[in-house]
This record gives sequence, C-alpha cells and structure tokens, in this order.
Amino acid sequence: MQVKAPRGTHDVLPAEVYKWHRVEQLIRRLCLEYGYSEIRTPMFEYTELFERGVGDTTDVVQKEMYTFLDKGDRSVTLKAEGTSPVVRSFVEHSLYANPQPSKLYYISPCFRYEKPQAGRLRAFHQFGVEAFGAQGPAIDAEVISLAMELFRRLGLDGVELNINSIGCPKCRKVYNEKLKEFFRPHLDELCETCRQRYEKNPLRILDCKSSDCKKIYMKAPILLDHICEECSDHFEKLKGYLDEMGIPYQVDGTIVRGLDYYTKTVFEIVSKNIGSQGTVCGGGRYNGLVEELDGPDTPGVGFGLGMERLMLMLNQLEVPLKNNETAEVFVANIGDAADRFVQRYVYQLRKDGISAERDYLNRSVKAQMKFANKIGAHYSVVLGDDEIRSGVAAVKNMETGEAEEIALADLSRYIKDNR
Repeated sequence: MQVKAPRGTHDVLPAEVYKWHRVEQLIRRLCLEYGYSEIRTPMFEYTELFERGVGDTTDVVQKEMYTFLDKGDRSVTLKAEGTSPVVRSFVEHSLYANPQPSKLYYISPCFRYEKPQAGRLRAFHQFGVEAFGAQGPAIDAEVISLAMELFRRLGLDGVELNINSIGCPKCRKVYNEKLKEFFRPHLDELCETCRQRYEKNPLRILDCKSSDCKKIYMKAPILLDHICEECSDHFEKLKGYLDEMGIPYQVDGTIVRGLDYYTKTVFEIVSKNIGSQGTVCGGGRYNGLVEELDGPDTPGVGFGLGMERLMLMLNQLEVPLKNNETAEVFVANIGDAADRFVQRYVYQLRKDGISAERDYLNRSVKAQMKFANKIGAHYSVVLGDDEIRSGVAAVKNMETGEAEEIALADLSRYIKDNR
C-alpha cells in the first residue's frame, strides 16, 4: 500500500514554495520596519505550559493538543500555538530585564488535532508577533496596524477588522456572575463541554461552535456593556489611535477569542473570500500571562495568523506573486569536450553568485533548450567547440527571444547588470 501524508497535513511542493518564500520575506521586512526581532522556540513544550497559559477550559487544551509521554515519562505537547512558548522564553531568559518594550515575532510550525478544512490543517504554520512591557493602547494599535499593513502589501482586499474589549479580571468577575445567572435556566440545553465551563469559566461558553449553544448565548449580556471605567478608557483610546492611522474597524461585542489569557483588547481580521471560516488573524492583550507563567507582572499584546489560510486567500484571489527563484541562466553543451567545460563553467558562475543550470540527462541541444524554457531560465547559452575556442557565445533572453554575443568571461557581470 502506498504511504501517504497523514490526514490534515499538506506538502508544499516546489511549484508553490516560492510563494511562501515571497510572503515570508515580506513578513520579515515588515517586522524589521516595525522594530520586531525574530524568536524561535522549540517544537514541543511541557504540557503544563499550555494548560496554564492557554487555559484548561479551552478547546485547544481539552480537545486539540498532540500530547504524549516521552521516554522519561514526562508529558510533552507539540506546539499548539505560538504565544505561550514565547512567554515561557521571555521569562526563562529574563528578557524583561532588557529595555522595554520587548517586540518579538515568529514563523513557526504548530499542531492541533481538529477537523481539517480549507486552510485549517492539523500541522500548520503560524506567524505571530508579541509585544511586552507596554500598558497603553498605543502598542495595541501598533500590533493591529502591522497585521493590516501585511494584508495591504499583499494586495488582499476584502478584509475587515473587528475589535472588542473583554475587560480585566475585576470586571470579568462581575460579568461571569451575570453570565451564570443568564445560563442557569438553559443548563440542560447546553452541550456537555459548556456545562463544565459553566462552573469553571462561563465566558468560554461564548466561544462554543455548537449551533444549539450559539442560539442561546447570542442573547446573553454583552461583555462590552459591563467593563470597568479603566478598561472602557483603554478601549476608547485604542479606537482613537486606529482613527488617527486611518484604519477602519467595526466594534463586535461577541468576540471573546478562544484562549483564556486575553484581557482588554481582542480583535479579529476577517476575510469574506475563504468561506464561512473567515477569520484569518486574531489577537489581543494578555496582561496576566507573564505572571501566570512565573514571571514578573508584565503586560503583553500580540496576534497569530495562520500561514496556510493566508496562502489560500492569495490563491483564491489570484494575487500575482512573481517567481524569482528560477535559474538565471541555462548552459547547454554540444559534445564531450563541451560537457566537461560546462561542468567547470557552471560551477564558476555559481561561485560568482549566479543561479545557473546545465543538462544532466545527455539531451539533444533542442531538448536542452525545451528544458531551459520549462524551468523558467531567464537566459540560455549553447557552448560547443567553436564557442569554447573563441571565448564568445550567443546569450539568448528566453522571454524576448533576442540574443547578444557576450564573452564567456563577462557573462556573470552581464547577468548581474540586467537583473
């Protein structure tokens, strides 16, 4: 039986991977401009990190994590999301002792056991940013603006920013009691998971995907109507900053996000181009997470973005991403002497920083030129005894079909000058 990739995973083949490279390059450039430095955390962590950081009443911890015992009988979990590992690293390496704020980003594989669907896989990649050490809403606005700028530079229209405030522990405590009072008459109508959440964390009920539960909680009290004065002031200032930057938004009082660590600002960026599961980026503020993971009281804010969903949008909208990873020159050969010369010549071109290819299958010259066209070579040159003897060859522009006589010693400079 043929071995196939596990369900919920996806191979990125050479014909597509250049698009990933282009998007990743754009991300890295954008983060550099915003002052965010890259951080890389391990592929797996002790399970306790996600239980404490993400929250043991969330779908991620209860249903979706890849958790197992290692050979030392320790419970470890494949990285389920990017924020908790970054916070763990921030605390473990005392990054809070550096000048603040600390502004970090990552592009990392993540793993969640959930039903595969368009752009949502079990093995996926997440781009995220995390900013620590700043309490005010200006940094919230900066984080949101970075995400929106990424979509703008990619030419992705039809995305909408939705924002909300879910308050702080003080006002959420009052709100949770109101939620319990609201849900009490409906307990028998809730799913089993939400009945458990009712006691531990009723706010999580508002994130349930069950249609039966959704019918009930859509009539629940809105958290935004019950936040304290400090949280309300934070939210109003955030809106002011977004207005100042000209970033349009909608206030959506139903956003609570699926992870327990959020406080105050939460936001989602939604696309109408990838079906009903339209959220392509989500994030917010998590002021208590660093302290929860044994660090000093340090505010934080960030977002996570699924790269597969982003690539799906780019493909569905047919956003052009030019492939700059094809060979710059294909060097064809005629005869055994030319074959040996081309081996050395292509090696020298590569040493000069030129992307060069040659034939390895003993094709005819005609077949070599067809191959050069198929691989998207920018230029081609055919070398036989005459060209090697004279040190001059016709260099053909594969796009225009025009050819120019160039000294072989000058080919590297010619290609660089015409990049």
